[in-house]
This record gives sequence, C-alpha cells and structure tokens, in this order.
Amino acid sequence: MNRRHIVLSILLLFFLSACTHLSPALDQSSDTNEASASTELSPAEDGAQDSNAPRAPAESVGVGNGENKVEPPGETDTTATQKVQTYLDDALELCQLSQDYWQQGELENAVEALDRAYALILSVDTSDQPKVIQQKEDLRFMISKRILEIYASRNIVVNGNHNAIPVVVNRHVQAEIKLFTKGGERRFFIESLQRSGRYRDRIVRALKEAGLPEELSWLPLIESGFKTNALSRSRALGLWQFIPSTGYKFGLNRNKFIDERMDPAKATRAAIDYLKELHSMFGDWSTVLAAYNCGEGRVLRVIRSQNINYLDNFWDLYEKLPRETARYVPRFLATLHVLNNLEVYGMDQVDVDPPLEFETVVVNKQISLGNAAKAIGIEEKALKDLNPELRYKILPGDSYNLRIPSGSAKLLLAQIDDIPVSRPPQRAYVYHRVRKGETLSVIARKYRTTVGGIMRANNLRRSNYIVAGKRLKIPQRGYKQKTVKVIPKPRNGQALNHRVRKGDSLYIIAKQYGTTTKKIQELNNLKTTTLHIGQVLTIFPGKPQTPPAVDGLATYKVRAGDSPFIIAKRHNMPLDRLLYLNQLYPGITIFPGQKLYIE
Repeated sequence: MNRRHIVLSILLLFFLSACTHLSPALDQSSDTNEASASTELSPAEDGAQDSNAPRAPAESVGVGNGENKVEPPGETDTTATQKVQTYLDDALELCQLSQDYWQQGELENAVEALDRAYALILSVDTSDQPKVIQQKEDLRFMISKRILEIYASRNIVVNGNHNAIPVVVNRHVQAEIKLFTKGGERRFFIESLQRSGRYRDRIVRALKEAGLPEELSWLPLIESGFKTNALSRSRALGLWQFIPSTGYKFGLNRNKFIDERMDPAKATRAAIDYLKELHSMFGDWSTVLAAYNCGEGRVLRVIRSQNINYLDNFWDLYEKLPRETARYVPRFLATLHVLNNLEVYGMDQVDVDPPLEFETVVVNKQISLGNAAKAIGIEEKALKDLNPELRYKILPGDSYNLRIPSGSAKLLLAQIDDIPVSRPPQRAYVYHRVRKGETLSVIARKYRTTVGGIMRANNLRRSNYIVAGKRLKIPQRGYKQKTVKVIPKPRNGQALNHRVRKGDSLYIIAKQYGTTTKKIQELNNLKTTTLHIGQVLTIFPGKPQTPPAVDGLATYKVRAGDSPFIIAKRHNMPLDRLLYLNQLYPGITIFPGQKLYIE
C-alpha cells in the first residue's frame, strides 16, 4: 500500500474525531448562552432587580456547577506551545521506535510507527509559534528520509548478494534503450563496451570485496565511456568522473605531475567509498546514483523542498531533478537492460578488449614515458595506457610505481642511468607593458586569453586595478617543452663539489679541474657565466692543466686603476703571458691588493 494512503486515512480519522469532540462543545455553548440570557432577562420581567445589589465580576460567569475563567493571553500561549511540544516529542519517540523496529528487521512495524509520527506533526499548527516551526520541519524531513531508507533497505546488499539493483523498465528507461540500440548513441555504446574489457575485471573484484552490487561496474560506461581521460563540462575527470573537490575528499591526489582521478585502480577505490557513503545516506540505489551524478546536497534539497516531504522511491524525485541527473538513472538502467539482452539488440558479436596485463617497478628518476618506452622497445602509447594518471607523461621522480608490460622490469632498470632527465612542459608566455588607459579585459582580448588567466599568471588580486608601465606575463595556448641534457658521467670519474670563492670564474674553475666552462654550465643548468660567492658547483674533473712554473718570478701588487693590459705593458710582457702565469682569462676583473706574477 502506498504510504500516502495511510497518512490520508489517519488525517481523515483525526478530522472526524475533531468534529465529534466539537459537537458537544457547541451544544454546551448553546445551552450556556440560553441560560445566561434567561438569567439576565428574568429580573427585568419580574421588575424585582435590586439596583443596589452588588454585581458579579465580568471575568466570571457561573454556568451550572462549574465556572469558565478567561485566562490572560500569556498563559494561553504557553499552554498552546506546551501542547504542540508534546505532540512533537511524541512524534520523535515514534521515530525512535521505528528505528528500533527497523534494526530488528520488522519493516512493516517501522513504517507504521513513522506513519503515526507523521500524522502527529500534520495535526500541529505552528503558524503562530515560530519557536517550533524549525523543529517541525526537521521532523518532517527526517521522517521522509527514513521512509525512503526503509523502502530501499529491501535491496541492501547482505551476505554477499550482488544483485541488489532492480532493473525497472518504464517509459523513461525505454527512451534511453532506444537511443543506445537504434539512435545516435549506438556507436558510443559499442565502443564503450569494447573498452570496458580493459578495466572491468578489476572493478568487479573490488566491488565484490566491498560488498557492493556487481552491476555498478557498468557505471563508467555512462560516466566516461570507459575513457580514463574523459573530461566533462563541469571539470569531472576519469573513468568515474570525479570533480577535484570530491576526488580530494576521497583521497585522489593532484599535483604538477599526476592526477589520480585518471588512474583506474585509485579512482575505483574512491568511487566505492563514495557509493558506500551515499548508500548509507539514502538506502535506495537509484537515489544513490542520482546523488553520485549531481551531489548529495542537491538531492537532499529536492527532498526537503517537497510539499509533503514524504517520498517512497527515486521516481518521486525524478521530475524535480535537473534534466541531466534525471536522465542519469534511466540511462544506467537502460545500460543494464541492453547488456542483459545483447543478442536481442545485435551486439552479441562485439569483441571486448582484453584486460591490461602489467607489472610495477619503482623508479626514482624524473624520466619521460617516451624515453622509458624506447629503453624497453615498446611504443609510448602502451606505457601511457598503463599509466594514465601522468599528466605530461613524465614521472615525478620520487619512488614512483611505474606500470610496464610484464617481463620488462629488469631491462628498464638496467638502462635507467642512460635515460635523460625530463621536466614537465611550461606554459608559453609573452610579455606586455601596460599603457595608460588599458584594462585587463582589453589586454585579454588583444592576446585572445582570459582575464582570470592573466590574473593567475601575475598573482593579481583585483581585476580592476593595474598600473601603467607594469610588465605583465600573458599566458598563451600551448606549452614549452624542455628536456634537460645530462652530461654522461666519465668512466671511473667521481663528481666533486666546488664552492665559489671571491675571484673565481668559470674559466678559472674549468682550468683548475681540467674541464671546460661549457661542461660546467650544462652540468649545473647555468644559463649565464655569472657566479656568486658561496655557490656550489658539481664538477666532473678531467686531466688538469699543468700549472705554470712561477718559482723565482717577481710579484706585483695591484693598485687602484690597474688592469691586466696596463700591468703587462708596464713590465714589457705579452698580455697572454701575464694571464697564463696568473691563471687569468681575458676580461677578468682584478682588485687592488691582489698579487700577480710578472717577468
């Protein structure tokens, strides 16, 4: 029986009961009025009224053997509030009784207790009592939500039962079945079915371990078409279409290198946790799926906004939900129906992709998938399919578990030292000097970008305030890819660290360690030859240059205004000879007080 019918019946009983109690009161009131009238008229008729006799107080009029007293307004309000509060307390006790029945498995008794509770709060008039209005609304919402949970609890997974989602085929579901089998989405359905073979076996195992229905393994078909990089208009990403905030809530990390929403295994674990949370909240799998699509907050607001706050199942919500969400559940049910009848719809010959087979290896180097694929002799796409969470196809470099085809681990580790280090691509930028009268919107239109993008690139907090003459970084489409070249380590060589001292230069350091300035720059990622005191340089020393013999040579103390050219000319020496004896290079700066060897 529909629960609404029970409620209406109870309401009708309350109405009839009220009418029954009202009739004697009206008769008594009529008798009272007649008695009062006769009492007031009789002295006039007899002409025996004593004008000096004391009158009874206006507040008290005797009726029969009792008295009706007109109470002050404050006492009347207090009495009415106490009566309403008593009804609400009784309704709350009935809700608790229903919960006890439910835990004991007595569903009919649980529903009956909720019906009685609901009838109580419907009989309460709180229009002139604002203090209890919210309490009444909270009770209405709790009862409607509890009814929904009890109704759906018949389908809760218990003792390994993995067929808990009933496939209802109504006109809404039938419309989606037609789209999948005869309409414009038939090709999408077939291609998604083919891709499902790569991931579904592992998803089914995870669902069974969690005690959830196996049918949920087909949810990615309507979410993403089993594409790991599927991105929606609302920025939901991956097989299970997590938005960033929900993904973060359920443990999916996102940084410069990875986005775990695209990892099938990690996203599946997060989706299971989310579905279990929603099921504990709503109980009904159809309502759970609607909440998974648009968020539990939206569904709860729809439930709260109902005129009666009393819902039996998802189809009571259907017309109130956003169109995309309202279609979501019928699409899923249509998917299950088609999968159970592939031969009927001519899809039984679809070849499903085989499951992905791989092994994992821990890599502690920041390398690209392309270079790793070359090292083990496979295509880059094969590695990308196994590691879809890598945003730029570059490993983070800190103990990353890389998935590779089975049997390739030893080959990769043997060549890991020869694979160059790679870095993520950087956004392409141009620079713009702000002119008087320009605004961010004008600049954004000029460079075909957005105001928000310019603000983020320049850490601007306000879009309506920029200063003329300021140099802005303007983001462009695309990225700059930069691969760092690593100088091969010399055989039997050992890297040394050199701390830059006052007077050092790349030329002097290179000569000191028997290497070249170019090698030092490449090894330390130096774009210029400028050094600063205290800077530490990594150097692979070569065969050092034989230092010149300076025994017996005179020394010269540099004075203010001196330069190597002036000193060489003053002592009749070739400039090259002066530089060689003192291990200097052309253009070097010398300082007063510095000692140089001269001939």
